[in-house]
Amino acid sequence: MHFTKMEGCGNDYIYIDGSKEKVEDKPGLARKLSDRNFGVGGDGIIFINPGKDAEFEMEMYNADGSRSEMCGNGIRCVAKYIHDKGLSKSNPLTIESFGVTRTVDLHLKDDKVETVTVNMGAPILVPEKIPAVPETPGDSVLIDCPLAIDSKTYRITCVSMGNPHAVIFTDDTETVPLEQDGPVIECHERFPNNINVEFVKVVDESHIDMRVWERGTGETLACGTGACASVTACILNGKTGRKVDAKLKGGVINVEWRESDNNIYMTGPAKFVFEGDVEI
Repeated sequence: MHFTKMEGCGNDYIYIDGSKEKVEDKPGLARKLSDRNFGVGGDGIIFINPGKDAEFEMEMYNADGSRSEMCGNGIRCVAKYIHDKGLSKSNPLTIESFGVTRTVDLHLKDDKVETVTVNMGAPILVPEKIPAVPETPGDSVLIDCPLAIDSKTYRITCVSMGNPHAVIFTDDTETVPLEQDGPVIECHERFPNNINVEFVKVVDESHIDMRVWERGTGETLACGTGACASVTACILNGKTGRKVDAKLKGGVINVEWRESDNNIYMTGPAKFVFEGDVEI
């Protein structure tokens, strides 16, 4: 099977042309290929398929084989793959993931995609749609709410960007116990489908630093939907303006929550790493 390794701010996935490669056990393949010692190595695998309601479909699996609804860094790389490999020269381009279509604008250099802007749609704040269970029944949003784990209590703001996120503000992202508390929060009983976890430090009104624990993968160098959720949480809590540079371990993602249409726009890089063939 032919594959292409790509990354967006260090969030790396294995990309497969679903129109050419037929795979029966996709979760099993994700676990096998994502292994950084015995496989290709990556945060998961993404199939690029012909679209139903859009030009193309992105079908994503995490490193543990679980299916994910959306990936911000992944969709930028899918857009680069489609354009640079000549599958389509449309610009803007439409890509669907888990039944939701998003429009992407390609920013080119020498006819190659350098960065991509994705209309991520409006953030979802209704608890049952995230999904997240309120501590107090009847709460319509989860902004700066308590979440008790073990002997400590975090203040969380919950947002869905097509997949669920819990954002926690901190004074120092380097010293947060991400590896200890990330998996506990991810699988907390208040999150029926588990959840992605972001620890965010506000630098100023237009800059944040953040680390992310991704559902089904662990800590990653970047998370596009996590950056969008984190900026949304910053705005909801009155901590930043509506256009913010989110600095992650792997790079910077620009996020803007526009008042004109209530949609989140995410801009960031997409790069090829290498490609090859693997026995499955």
